Amino acid sequence: MKKYLVISGLFIVIISTFLYCKKAKDSYIEITNSSDGNWLLHGLNYSESRFSPLNQITASNINELGLDWSLNLGLKRGIEATPIVKDGIMYITGPWSIVFAIDLRTHDIIWKYDPEVPKSVGEKGCCDVVNRGVALYDNKIYVGSFDGRLIALDSKNGKKIWEVLTVDQSKPYTITGAPRVIKGNVIIGNGGAEFGVRGYFTAYDAQTGKQKWRFYTVPGNPSVPFENKAMEDAAKTWTGEWWKYGGGGTVWDAMAFDPDLNLLYVGTGNGSPWDRNKRSPLGGDNLFLSSILAINPDSGELIWHYQTTPGDSWDFTATQHIILSDLKINGKIRKVLMQAPKNGFFYLLDRTNGKLISAEKFTYVNWAEGINIKTGRPIESKWARYDKANIDVAPNYNGAHNWQPMAYNSNLNLVYIPARETFSNYGQDNDWEYNKTGFGTGNGWNLATGSVESSPTIKDEKATNKGKLIAWDPIKQKEVWSVKQNNIWNGGLLTTNSNLVFQGTADGKLTAYNGTNGKLIWEANLQTGILAPPITYLVDGVQYVTVITGWGGGYGMKNKHTNYVLPGTIYSFKIGGKSELPEALPAFNRELINPDWKVETNKITEGETLFWKFCGTCHVIGEGGGVAPDLGYSPMVGTDAFKIVVLDGILLPNGMPKFENRLTIDEVNAIQHFIINKVKDLKKQP
Repeated sequence: MKKYLVISGLFIVIISTFLYCKKAKDSYIEITNSSDGNWLLHGLNYSESRFSPLNQITASNINELGLDWSLNLGLKRGIEATPIVKDGIMYITGPWSIVFAIDLRTHDIIWKYDPEVPKSVGEKGCCDVVNRGVALYDNKIYVGSFDGRLIALDSKNGKKIWEVLTVDQSKPYTITGAPRVIKGNVIIGNGGAEFGVRGYFTAYDAQTGKQKWRFYTVPGNPSVPFENKAMEDAAKTWTGEWWKYGGGGTVWDAMAFDPDLNLLYVGTGNGSPWDRNKRSPLGGDNLFLSSILAINPDSGELIWHYQTTPGDSWDFTATQHIILSDLKINGKIRKVLMQAPKNGFFYLLDRTNGKLISAEKFTYVNWAEGINIKTGRPIESKWARYDKANIDVAPNYNGAHNWQPMAYNSNLNLVYIPARETFSNYGQDNDWEYNKTGFGTGNGWNLATGSVESSPTIKDEKATNKGKLIAWDPIKQKEVWSVKQNNIWNGGLLTTNSNLVFQGTADGKLTAYNGTNGKLIWEANLQTGILAPPITYLVDGVQYVTVITGWGGGYGMKNKHTNYVLPGTIYSFKIGGKSELPEALPAFNRELINPDWKVETNKITEGETLFWKFCGTCHVIGEGGGVAPDLGYSPMVGTDAFKIVVLDGILLPNGMPKFENRLTIDEVNAIQHFIINKVKDLKKQP
């Protein structure tokens, strides 16, 4: 009898394993074969190509592309999500990690889930309370909440199935990235390097939420046993007491997966604090900052790594979009990984082993002359680490390319990059000291204010803060065509089988280009800034192109986009669409403040330091402002209302922090002295 039970049990295990593997294989086939018209993964497929096989919309009929429907979501912060579409249902996220399910036939909201993120958590984020989307697997929706939870929802009704806390909420961790589901595990990382945390990413069982493994991206305190050999080896590349500052290396976006090689590719973030001179005073590469990691998704074991910016001191993250493809190079098919990170070089790696194939500048770069093909290391300019003087560095912390996704058209062998030319003046902060609550784990920004005209290092006319859409040949490593854009903060990309390239822009245009030559062939004026990448899909056999508007993000918190006000809205276009665009309201015309307040000179310097420590992450003075108010135009400055907002937290429901335990009344007044003096100086300018 025992023998029979053992054999029966073994048979059940074998059958269950077979059925599970078959389900996983069928799921993989469904996900990688996008010809059914769904958009099932963040990047459309595991390779994250964002190349749709659909071709109903072409260059010859795109003039007939019109708005079919729109849906006002009533959201007033940044929207960066890639929608997920399956069988006529769209799943999207908005600010504060709110999830929506939309019926694409009736254009109604089926359900809405609000994870009720405490608004006080908003100040833990460097770059707005955004979210880049959900994952869909086995009739469940997975979302990472801004305050660090991973939540599984029933895709039919939005009811919570399980929730797990992925971070220590006493520390300034956040989640803004989209989860990925790989082989039955949900993979999620986090953000917070600007505020002093230790980065990692974690795999959770998709059915139960049970943690399967966790990989830390930087080593912890050497007095405590390291988690694995990778951390032991990484610690040899750090000096000083980095673990007290967090270290950084957060994983807040890029992932891709090769099921044949069984490798998960992950991009890691910048150091904490930014400046290696503070973080690791005796030098070192500081593994695994600004790196691409190849991980065994079953165990979390590191297989190989490639560091794009050793010893990063500029916020040159490698969390930007990763794309996988097979390319013919020198007559041989190579399995490659492609990335255009912040540092301005386009990398082509052999994804089987992490070896560098080639790397070239795709925008203006001056911090390094090039990449040594033998060592894979950058050839740094001798002054690049700004240790002896303030230096204009290109690109800057906004990057030559940021989180906005690229797209790869395999018909044309072209990668389309939402790029930009940027620079800033970097310099040592002589007053820096570690501060657990300050931006940059210190007194604030470690950047001075510079300009091309006054720069000792930048004399090239290319060094301008402008946007640039680039078509890049990854084999020849050269630009094929490019389009200049006035704003650096434009949206992500989509390319299609009919060789079109779609992009939303900061000035509110949804645009379409001929992917072969870069000619603008269609645009729609949506009147408010677009960050999110467009997608395309089929409903009842008809191809749609959809984008979600919603200005914000790190750049958008401070910077103006259009002259109109319109909340986050879904726009869906099809051939023959006849709907009218919603009416946008003109932005409020403002004048610089003129409070009846005598500025005390001795308060200005103190106020400036406090402003950049507590206010400067979100607010500007007299530059126009973005989602967060420009304090140069705020009627509250110079009145008791300013103190009530800052100290008492009356606007906390809007995400404005409460500082009563961190600032005194005298310090709040000093901030106002600085703001008012700045405005007076602006008024003196012609």
